[in-house]
Amino acid sequence: MQPNTLLDAILDEAGISHAGLAAHVNQAGRARGLALRYEHTAVARWLKGQRPRGQVPDLICEVLATRLQRPVTLDDIGLGVPGEPSAPHGTSLSGFVERATALWRSDEQQRPHILGAPAVTGTPAVMPVWEWENPPEDVDVSRGGRHRVTTADIEMLRAARAHYEQMYRKTGGVATRSRIVGFLNSEAAPLLRGSYTDATGRQLHRATGGLVAVAGICAYDSDAHGLAQRYFHQALRLAKASGDRGLGAYVIALLVNQSLFMREYRQAVAFAEAALRAAGKHITPALASDLYAMQAKAYAHLGDGTSALSCIRRAEQAAERIRRGYEPDETGYVQPGLVNVQVAEALLSLGELAAAAEHAAAAVDNPAHDRGRVHRLAMLSTIALRQGNADKAVATAVQMAEQARGMESQRLRDRLRAVREHLVRSGCAGTAEAAELIDGALRVPL
Repeated sequence: MQPNTLLDAILDEAGISHAGLAAHVNQAGRARGLALRYEHTAVARWLKGQRPRGQVPDLICEVLATRLQRPVTLDDIGLGVPGEPSAPHGTSLSGFVERATALWRSDEQQRPHILGAPAVTGTPAVMPVWEWENPPEDVDVSRGGRHRVTTADIEMLRAARAHYEQMYRKTGGVATRSRIVGFLNSEAAPLLRGSYTDATGRQLHRATGGLVAVAGICAYDSDAHGLAQRYFHQALRLAKASGDRGLGAYVIALLVNQSLFMREYRQAVAFAEAALRAAGKHITPALASDLYAMQAKAYAHLGDGTSALSCIRRAEQAAERIRRGYEPDETGYVQPGLVNVQVAEALLSLGELAAAAEHAAAAVDNPAHDRGRVHRLAMLSTIALRQGNADKAVATAVQMAEQARGMESQRLRDRLRAVREHLVRSGCAGTAEAAELIDGALRVPL
């Protein structure tokens, strides 16, 4: 059951409270001879995704149309009947824009049913990827609106993406998320509803897609997995509208990473395959190396050593072809050493400790942004402990805890806790000091 962000947004626009809507629906029902006794709790359930019974969806449209003084359809309130044709705008790009901006608005207002929504699995998780890969394409993305979108507007969106990505790398997703969501609402939403030609529109959707992907990364880093997934799906739809296959493949790499975290290993393999297949020659060496490395991790978890090692070789070959300055901004995260740490994780799952240690050490020896360095040190510490090298494990864990200072990230906290648990369980000399340092970092609430 997915939260109904469209109903949430239109209630906000109409200025009607949950209790107010319930009372108006009861009153409209009486005019039709219905004895309805809805309260605010029923409206809360509708916002969480429950469908009202009988004539109630029509009554909601009637109430809101009177209040807003314009026609309101079932699709406008997120209650179009599944399996029946939507109103023309329901499946169009403009319909998608309304749904996307409704989610941003609900997120900025910190609606609990949005923040706590679980990630979808099965067909609902696969469909956005399938729709990105397959026809129909968007023939014309031009739009008529009040504000004419200029090149300067698009440059602002690109600059914002770079700004928030750097903020995320330095301070984590928890601290960055509210900033980027506020920007999407105040700056990106009016531009998407603006006036632009097909050519400008494709640039606009590409720039917005890059921003929305970073919002998804921040939600993922904050443990809001359902919300992160919805942002990634939005970014994928924006990538399709832009016509940029490479951007779509980058967004799928983010979905692969989330699938690995959620232990959906077969899905991770399938998504990576889809990205590599559909992007074809548009995929850059950096992105290919990351996708193959993540596939290797998935295969290792599935116990398929042969496929894992094959993907490791492909990841390493792709990494050798990376040329700085020839990659799009989005793949800047594939820094020297990233593939090494991914490969180290795969090899660790396969029990190849010596090879895993070699790759983890190479990853730490390469410069990385603050956040990446924490992950690399965590991996090196874990492997050192598995090898029985307690001194190295402790020294590396201390470095990791110090590097993590000032970052607000649920994912990094997970890594810190995991390393602490391994240290304490080992019972080796000197581990108490590192565990105490990690406890100090974890004591500060996010």
